[in-house]
Amino acid sequence: MVAAGHWRDYAMDFDVDLAVFCAFRRHCERPEVRIEKRPSLRLKQGAFALISEHGAVLKRGHDLNGVLAPLERRLMRLVKA
Repeated sequence: MVAAGHWRDYAMDFDVDLAVFCAFRRHCERPEVRIEKRPSLRLKQGAFALISEHGAVLKRGHDLNGVLAPLERRLMRLVKA
């Protein structure tokens, strides 16, 4: 989505119990979307969460593909390492 021009910037943050990917329309704004991974929630609601700009949880789940479904799939592809 960055290469397609929809997002201008992105950031990643890693903590002991949390990994966050944030996508920005502009670098001076709040992130448009935030993808969080919390391994402590893997047995409850799922480790992955898609969070909107205003802090509302859009989708939770155990599988990253299902959590990313609300985003435009035609511009985004998951790459397996």
